[in-house]
Amino acid sequence: MNNFKTDDFDFSLPEELIAQVPLKNRSASRLMVLDHNQQTIEDKTFLDIIDELKPNDALVMNNTRVLPARLFGTKIETGAHLEVLLLKNIEGDRWETLMKPAKKAKIGTTIRFGDGRLTAKVVEELEEGGRILDFSYEGIFLEILEELGEMPLPPYITEKLDEADRYQTVYAKENGSAAAPTAGLHFTDEVLEQLKEKGVKLAFLTLHVGLGTFRPVNAENVEDHKMHSEFYQLSEETANLLNETKANGGRVIAVGTTSIRTLETIANKFDGKLEADSGWTDIFIKPGYTFKFVDAFLTNFHLPKSTLIMLVSAFAGREFVLKAYHHAVDEQYRFFSFGDAMFVQ
Repeated sequence: MNNFKTDDFDFSLPEELIAQVPLKNRSASRLMVLDHNQQTIEDKTFLDIIDELKPNDALVMNNTRVLPARLFGTKIETGAHLEVLLLKNIEGDRWETLMKPAKKAKIGTTIRFGDGRLTAKVVEELEEGGRILDFSYEGIFLEILEELGEMPLPPYITEKLDEADRYQTVYAKENGSAAAPTAGLHFTDEVLEQLKEKGVKLAFLTLHVGLGTFRPVNAENVEDHKMHSEFYQLSEETANLLNETKANGGRVIAVGTTSIRTLETIANKFDGKLEADSGWTDIFIKPGYTFKFVDAFLTNFHLPKSTLIMLVSAFAGREFVLKAYHHAVDEQYRFFSFGDAMFVQ
């Protein structure tokens, strides 16, 4: 058992390396290639991913779509301004949300959005500014949201996004995320087409990313951190494709930590194989974890002391990963959602 402290995953990150805006061309990012067996670190460009993948490999992508989940409304009783962030749909028109300022949103508070076609009532108070809301509206909820809502960019991005679709992957399909699966933002339709032509199989699953993914680890000991839960779905078609890939000696390559969480959750459930499955996962992948299904993955550069850098360390080793991160800082790689990518094998 590894008794790591949260501080064991710290590194110094200059603020100017946090990418505030996406590059004009999605695939123009840099790519750091790590081989944890050989302990090598190479500096490449994202288009080199085409050479890194082999025929018969399967590339697994999360096709979740980010909702324009940030709403601005007024309290009907007083006219006070409130900001609402939709986190997850509980059932029907009931949502778990994060509210600011939460102290003004007591149980029974009614909030009006836009021209009043959309209203919400606070039915339950949760900790840390969380509120359960019941929404009422005329028309189709998602259409109203597209009209009134804004993209909920991560807290470390302070610039306004000019094009909303730059915070969606080109293959985004299933509505439900509060944040983008950002490792997939580098892909263009052309790159995916080139990979297909090479013989790489493209596979899709869904995990709706919650804002818990950005929540800092406040516990001193890694073991004491409570992971957030997220909804996932894997079809029978994808499960069969990936099981066959393994059986034929191909590699399963996950795009992003969300794809890793989904694949490993299901493989843990079914003795190292995949089956069609859906549900909620709060898997915490940290050093000491043995990977059951994922052979390699693509990811962005993560926050110091985050559960995501812990996940990468579980695969490639903490010391090697921190060495790679120090190299990334020295070489001025761009960090986080709109930053550069890392291929780990």
